Amino acid sequence: MKFLFKLSGLVDALNGRVGRALKWLILAAVLLSAGNAIARKAFHTGSMALLEVQWYLFSGVFLLGAGYAFLKNVHVRIDFVSSRLSARTRSWIDIVGILVFLAPFCWLLIQLSWPLFVKAWQSGEMSQNAGGLIRWPVYLLLPVGMALLLLQSASELIKRFAFLRGLISDPLAHVQAENASPEGTQADTHPAEVR
Repeated sequence: MKFLFKLSGLVDALNGRVGRALKWLILAAVLLSAGNAIARKAFHTGSMALLEVQWYLFSGVFLLGAGYAFLKNVHVRIDFVSSRLSARTRSWIDIVGILVFLAPFCWLLIQLSWPLFVKAWQSGEMSQNAGGLIRWPVYLLLPVGMALLLLQSASELIKRFAFLRGLISDPLAHVQAENASPEGTQADTHPAEVR
């Protein structure tokens, strides 16, 4: 079990680093979006390449940030139902959801999107817009993002099973307390502390 905890900690650390790096992509996307809007309105000029960079940054934030959102438990959840369930029931629902829906969905998207990336890489596919960019970087975001989410799913499975076996405290309680902190961020510590 120690190996699985270590693996879970490595995945959590990876997605934590990716999530913190994505804050800079958000800033870049906001600044670029504002710059594009000002250039269009004030100077009646614009750049298709900059608009596509803005789109690439936006895509990167959402696709690469999915694993981080799962790590921090800020993904979509029906809280008014979930809060009424016991921690064990929530863990079982998460396990079934990961195994039946999330993991197969991630695997399917990786399988379908990887050939698109490879084809775009080999052909040097360009945007059809005048002054547009190459397409393979944005195609690569989907399989990489789904791989990060799939890895985080494995980490969450390890934590849920460990909780159900009584080896760790409720991993969701730790994350919920961290997300409720006034700063909104704390040092990323692995919730899988062995009892």
